[in-house]
Amino acid sequence: MKYTPFWHDTAPAFAKAQEGPVSGKIDLAVIGGGFTGLNAARRLARAGVSVALLEADHIGAGGSGRNGGHLNNGMAHGYAEAKSHLGAARAHALYKAYDRSIDMIEDLIAEEDIDCDFRRSGKLKLASKPSHVAGLRRGFELIHKEVDPDTRWLEKADLAVEIGSDEFHGAVLYGKSAMMHMGRYATGLADAAHRHGALIWEGAPVVARDRFGSGWTLKTPKGTLNADRVIVATGAYSGSYSDSVAKAPLAYFRKRIISVGSFIVATRPLTPDEVAATLPGNRTCVTSMNIGNYFRLSPDNRLIFGGRARFSATSDQQSDALSGQVLHRAIGRIFPQLAQVQLDYCWGGLVGMTKDRYPRAGEACGMIYGMGYSGHGAQMSTLIGQALADMAMGRKDTNPLDGLDWPAIPLHSGKPWFLPLVGMWFALKDRIS
Repeated sequence: MKYTPFWHDTAPAFAKAQEGPVSGKIDLAVIGGGFTGLNAARRLARAGVSVALLEADHIGAGGSGRNGGHLNNGMAHGYAEAKSHLGAARAHALYKAYDRSIDMIEDLIAEEDIDCDFRRSGKLKLASKPSHVAGLRRGFELIHKEVDPDTRWLEKADLAVEIGSDEFHGAVLYGKSAMMHMGRYATGLADAAHRHGALIWEGAPVVARDRFGSGWTLKTPKGTLNADRVIVATGAYSGSYSDSVAKAPLAYFRKRIISVGSFIVATRPLTPDEVAATLPGNRTCVTSMNIGNYFRLSPDNRLIFGGRARFSATSDQQSDALSGQVLHRAIGRIFPQLAQVQLDYCWGGLVGMTKDRYPRAGEACGMIYGMGYSGHGAQMSTLIGQALADMAMGRKDTNPLDGLDWPAIPLHSGKPWFLPLVGMWFALKDRIS
């Protein structure tokens, strides 16, 4: 079994990174080489802005290359909850922004000729317990009426043609949702940004940020870059926990982002009979539990199956292996026919959560930022990357999160010591729901 993301292992590496030291003076510096940062750099370069992107590891190394491969529309919350928290107008606009971002991804893939297996698959939100059916159906009825007519309610009897499992009791089908190969998309975005004129350095973490006239000096182990403006697109990867928060160049975000591990396994390729018995509908699927699972088929028919198997902020081989065992058991529970299936890949990654689980994009501490997608970044980050580029060029009307307050989390300095308690709380809620 490989302890590396399937998306990394089966995509070409970005081959056009800058080989020399980090140096120079440019208009815009982008920190972070995931979907947000890459699309911001691509849009700026296309507009003739001199832009450089600094990635601490390699392109797509963080959340953009460590997710389940879903592009699901809808929000992390129930739509009624979003209306209560955000107000009806903003909740409606944010829901539509997820739709618009998936449309943008589809258009961008065609425009830049990116080969990444994009497909409008539709998503199933599955009721894991009989007691979940009524609430899930009420949420569907509100969404269908007010914001997304391309949804449909499926009774338990309707699920036989969609999923080979008796574990679920109904579902909402979201027709706009999609899937793609995340690694190939990341490399394709980087190639496009480079082709339009962006400079991209890999292995260049920003270790210090200082004022330089009216702009900034960004220091990396590979050298120093001077920029008039800075875009931050780092999310859960906004610096090491061992860094002094007071001295960390991205301290503002460390105090507002909770980094939570999410873990995924991929089976060997399934046979045609196994596919027909497991996911004949070939959609993205998510369950209704608080500590739930998400799954889909890969382009080569592996079952890619993930979840918050353990409430941990650590993703290394030891942690990933322990989580992989939990996920393997969950596969056997949901799909007994695959209980003994071989796992070829096991990996983890960090999800950048905000306290209220709504993403944020705006300006703070002299920087433009977009992050906090709370598990829904693959679908939203492309649109936010474009919005950040627009903000840098003086336009704010494309940012669906403009003006959304983002207070620091009390007693949180970056290392989420409270995660085990959160896990216990959600486990209790799942037991009594």
